[in-house]
Formats: sequence, structure tokens, C-alpha cells
Amino acid sequence: MMPDPLDRSRPGIDRILAVMARLRDPVHGCPWDVAQTFRTIAPHTIEEAYEVADAIERGAMDELKEELGDLLFQVVFYSQMAAETGDFDFEAVSSAIADKMIRRHPHVFGEDRVDSAAEMTDRWEAQKAAEREAKARSENRAPSVLDGVIPGLPALTRAVKLQKRAARVGFDWTEASQILDKVEEEIDELRHELAADAPERIEDELGDLFFALANLGRRLNVDPEGALRRANAKFERRFRRIESWLAEAGRTPDEASLEEMEELWNRAKSEEKAANPAT
Repeated sequence: MMPDPLDRSRPGIDRILAVMARLRDPVHGCPWDVAQTFRTIAPHTIEEAYEVADAIERGAMDELKEELGDLLFQVVFYSQMAAETGDFDFEAVSSAIADKMIRRHPHVFGEDRVDSAAEMTDRWEAQKAAEREAKARSENRAPSVLDGVIPGLPALTRAVKLQKRAARVGFDWTEASQILDKVEEEIDELRHELAADAPERIEDELGDLFFALANLGRRLNVDPEGALRRANAKFERRFRRIESWLAEAGRTPDEASLEEMEELWNRAKSEEKAANPAT
């Protein structure tokens, strides 16, 4: 029998499972929750994951607790919908991930030994590769080192994962300077297509440039997705400062010239650097 979701004496996981079951009840539940499907919930899951990453980036621990709860709720939501169709339930999801973690950590739950995080990473990747190969064989197809890099990832993140996979079989540059040369080559090719006014080729070359920059980030051990998020936050912070200075003068950005806004941008940049040289 499902516990009462209002009973706060019950463990939190029991209560959230009971809450989800009540929300999905065809008679007494919430019409919105009842109407949802795996497809309609998926975009919310992606958004919640980004909100978790944002809270971590800002060091907002109170918010992180709430965002992690929101992300957990997504797992509970999927599990409830799957239970209704008889495919699996939350217990099956929990058991499966526990079994996987035990299988992938024989040095913790068995007699194996690992002496460093780097060695653990190598073993982890080798085991995942073996699992992907077994899956390919079960599907009667040739395995690829790129198997499992799902198309739905953010493009920069997926680029890095593809590059890491290729690097494991030796398809990689050894120095960051070599990748910088490639970045410059892609910039030159983009300039050529801009001069030729070829829109389709421009998009293609711009994509190549992003891919090369992602590869540079990988070589430098910089997450390009995270670096771009921080650049976005920096731009937003500085542009809002421009807006506030203009507002003090009784003006809006569309009433200012580009030259004026550039001057204010440099002022915002200088203020930030004075307050925090790392920016």
C-alpha cells in the first residue's frame, strides 16, 4: 500500500513516490501531470539538469538542494509512468544503477586494486567500451569507438566526447599549439567563405571552427560548455551594468551609440578587473 504523502514521519523517498503516484492518479490526480508523457517531460529534465549546473557554478548550496530535488523528481516521474505501463518502476531503476556501480567498481566491492583516479578513469572507460561492444554484437552490428555518444547532448559537450573517443585510438594531436594552428586554419576558411558570400559554406566553416575550439578546450582541460556559460554570465553582468549607467542618465541602450556603449563596456570591464583580477 502506498504511504500517505502528507505523512512527514515517512522517509523522503517514500513520500515523493507517493506524491508522484497521487499526481498521476486518473481520478484524483493533477490534470497536467496525468496528461504528460516521456516525450513531454524530457525537455523539463534537460532544463532541470542545467539549473543544477547553474547552482553549482554560483556556489548556491541552498538552491542546489532544491534543484537536485527537482531533478530527482524527474526520475520519479519517468519511473511512475513506466510503472503504469508495466515496463519498470523506481525500485528497478535504483537496483539497476546500484548493480552497475558495483560492477564498475571492483576495486571497492571486490578484490581488485586501483591506485589513482587516472587509473580508475582508464578502467572505467575500458569497461564501458566492453559493454558497448557487447551491445553492438547483441544488435548484430559492427561496434564503433563512437557508440554511445548520444546525439541529444549539447553540441559543444558532444564534440568533446567524440574527440575523446577518437583520441583513445590515437586520432588526436599531441600539442595544444597544433590545435591552435587548426583554429587559425578554420578562421581563414571562414574568412574565405564570408568573402564569397556563401551562406551554406559559412555555416559549415563556422561549425568546423566551433569543433576546433572545443578540441582546444579538451586539450587544455577546459570544459568548453562551462567556459561558454561563464562567458555568457560575464557578458550579461557587464551589459546589465551598461544598462544601469544609462538608466542613471535617463536613457536606454537603444538611445545610445555603439561608441558610447563600448566605452561603458570597457568601464565595466575595468571595474571588474580591479575588483577581481581573475576576470
